[in-house]
Amino acid sequence: MTRRRFYAPPESFAPEGAGVVELSVEESRHLREVLRLRAGDEAFVFDGEGREFLCVVAEAGRRGTDAARLEVRGRAEPPCAESPLVLTLAVALLKGEKFDLVVQKATELGAARLVPVVTRRADVRLRDEREAARRVERWRRLALEACKQSGRARVPAIEAPAALSALCEKVDAGGEAARLMFAERGGVSLDEAAATFDARPASVIALVGPEGGWDDEEIERCARVGWAVVTLGGRTLRAETAAITVAALLQH
Repeated sequence: MTRRRFYAPPESFAPEGAGVVELSVEESRHLREVLRLRAGDEAFVFDGEGREFLCVVAEAGRRGTDAARLEVRGRAEPPCAESPLVLTLAVALLKGEKFDLVVQKATELGAARLVPVVTRRADVRLRDEREAARRVERWRRLALEACKQSGRARVPAIEAPAALSALCEKVDAGGEAARLMFAERGGVSLDEAAATFDARPASVIALVGPEGGWDDEEIERCARVGWAVVTLGGRTLRAETAAITVAALLQH
């Protein structure tokens, strides 16, 4: 039988996970009106930080704004384990629903963090901080839904859009993760880049450009501060295709 999974933030659970957990209005509506669960039915609730719990519906609530309450029976293993690779996928802002697709598929493929990047040739220009906040909130909802569907119990962090220059400087200050910039020109193969590592990295930051490609100065700037420039072969891929392909290749 398909596992019925719901989300509740970590603070909704008692320290040891026992007791009762209350779902949000939206999650309660899905439990009650879509899956039609009732008192006594089994369900699973995850906290977005890697924990999942076996629960039994105590109260499904009534139509409207009533919250469903579930009795926590104990810890459960999530349907799929987290990847041992801590993958940050930094992707240039894409127009339409293309970035939505990247968020969804990168979540399914186990990315730990996604960073929207503002680049010179990006087709998307955010008007102000409020628009950026609305988009980030949408992407976080999409990531949560992708976790529910794919069996993950850890929701990837979706950061606010960052300028490429700020991302390079921030990452350079840490210096722990392997840094790969994927470009359509001027790079080496992924195998060649991997051969330069002393050992298989536990953490990777992968930078994927916009539909218009990277500006020469952007590539040079990242290369100067230690990014390995990598190409994916002779074909010209759409930006969203490249981002999903990079996530799959690095997880493999």
